[in-house]
Amino acid sequence: MNTDKNKNGSIKLAVPSAAPGGLEADRSGHFGRCECFTVVDCADRSIKNVAVVTNLPHSEGGCLAPVNLLQSHGVNAIAVSGIGMRPLMGFQSAGIEVLIGTGDKVQDTVDAYLKSGLDPIAEEDTCGCH
Repeated sequence: MNTDKNKNGSIKLAVPSAAPGGLEADRSGHFGRCECFTVVDCADRSIKNVAVVTNLPHSEGGCLAPVNLLQSHGVNAIAVSGIGMRPLMGFQSAGIEVLIGTGDKVQDTVDAYLKSGLDPIAEEDTCGCH
């Protein structure tokens, strides 16, 4: 997987979010239909930068549209509540590690990641909806 640090020593973690995004936003339960992604640059167990990326409509490219969108923003990890096999394979193919998110707010997920990491999602954890 790809939570190896980038050349600058950081990880770009995407968290599916409700609008307007950001650390105080609610974490979205469905990454493909979320309003946006909060993208957090993490390095040295701290937050270096926070950006919000608007998600594409679910019909535009289906479940693989977020894969391409996040890859174009340099994301190398995403924390989700659940995921189907097809998008999981898409993220893996793009070099983006899929992690199991936690908490109600984006900040909860990021704090858990910074404190002790998040577990990678396993194929047996995927949902059958995709």
